[in-house]
Parts: sequence; C-alpha cells; structure tokens
Amino acid sequence: MKSQKNFLEIEFYRSVDQLRRSSSSVSNNIAESYNKRSVKEKCHILRDMVIAGAEETESNISRCGDKDFLPVVVAQEIADGYVNLKKAVFGYIRFLNSNFN
Repeated sequence: MKSQKNFLEIEFYRSVDQLRRSSSSVSNNIAESYNKRSVKEKCHILRDMVIAGAEETESNISRCGDKDFLPVVVAQEIADGYVNLKKAVFGYIRFLNSNFN
C-alpha cells in the first residue's frame, strides 16, 4: 500500500512539473514570436510552437482532471481557456498573413 501511495505522489508531482513546463513554454514562445521581425518567422513560432504547447497543456490539464489531481470542472475550465487561446493565436496568424504578406 505504501508503494502505491508513493507512486501516486510521484505521478502527481510529475504531472504538475509537466504542466508547469508546457504552460511556461506557451507564454515564452508567444514572447519570442513578438520579437521576430518577419511575419514568416512570427507565424512559424506561433503555429508550430505556441499551438503545439497549448495543445500539450490542454491535454495534460484534462488528464489531471481524469486522474482526480484537480476537480474535473476546474480542469475543463482551464482546458477551455487553452482552446480559446489557440483560436486567438490562429486569428492573429490570419491577421498577420492578410495584412503583412
């Protein structure tokens, strides 16, 4: 029983660590794209890195809710926020491509 408890604690902390890394990656990549001069570079970072990081974070949040690491309702609210973030990033990419290409 003790080993099962240790396993759950380790899994919890690994999940939290992965969430921290993936969510900070999203904001760091948004900041990085802001400082790029060309639209092509901005769109590449936004599309390939920000969206991928947001999808990873959304998936990890949902998984944490499934594992009862946080309430399912809270997990869904946070995951919905990442869905909205992805929509906003795609909209920004369309704006950049239509106005600066």
